[in-house]
Amino acid sequence: MDNKKTSLLSFVIGAPIGCLGGLIGLGGAEFRLPFLLKTFDKPAKRAVALNMLISLITVISAIYFRMNNFNISIIYPQTFLMLAIIVGSTTGAYYGIGLLTKVSDVMFKKVLLVLLLIMGLLLIGESFITFGSAGIIFGNLYVQLIVAVLCGILIGIVSSLLGVAGGEVIIPILILIFGIDVKLAGTMSLIISLPTMIVGITRHTRNKMYTVKSELSSLVVPMGIASIIGALIGTFLLIYAPSQLLKIILGVLLIFTSIKLLTERE
Repeated sequence: MDNKKTSLLSFVIGAPIGCLGGLIGLGGAEFRLPFLLKTFDKPAKRAVALNMLISLITVISAIYFRMNNFNISIIYPQTFLMLAIIVGSTTGAYYGIGLLTKVSDVMFKKVLLVLLLIMGLLLIGESFITFGSAGIIFGNLYVQLIVAVLCGILIGIVSSLLGVAGGEVIIPILILIFGIDVKLAGTMSLIISLPTMIVGITRHTRNKMYTVKSELSSLVVPMGIASIIGALIGTFLLIYAPSQLLKIILGVLLIFTSIKLLTERE
């Protein structure tokens, strides 16, 4: 596939994924990854690295849009919680990417697809759960922060292995464990994921995952731009779309795609 066709296809695929991400409150990286693996025929490790780069573009844009329409002051009381999770998530991302050099691409692809299956199940499960949790009552602030660091490590590992912002993991953790309001959790999730992804991209750069300039110009840039536009459209459509039904449909689609790729002969 030449660069012109790759650019056009990247834009066409990136826009609806970005729109879906905007509708359901995710970066869309979970749905982007199968296309990078199959449609663009990228090796698993490179697909994850490129996915993280596109996700970073989307997350930065989402933070910008939200900050212009969000009362930032309500985040201040959660500063220590966010910092603790960030410490854990950046650590998890750093060592998670270190695992990439120790497994074969074929084995890593299977790990990726199993993780995608889990993400699909999380999407479906989240649709049937009413988030009204007051969170866990911790004995003191120190215990809460230790738990936050441990949760962050899990988030960082998942984020680094899939190349995603990690919102599908971060948001339920913030709500169910720490009792954060669902709307606030979405914004906190974006902020938490940003340094995690920067650490991941830094390590991918050191591992020479971004040395093919044609991939950046014909794949990352058009897909990143399309994701931004799609996410903006998805935000406007949010009041009309049944988000719970969307999560079920997308979760089933993600599971189906993962199984199909997992059972495909190498």
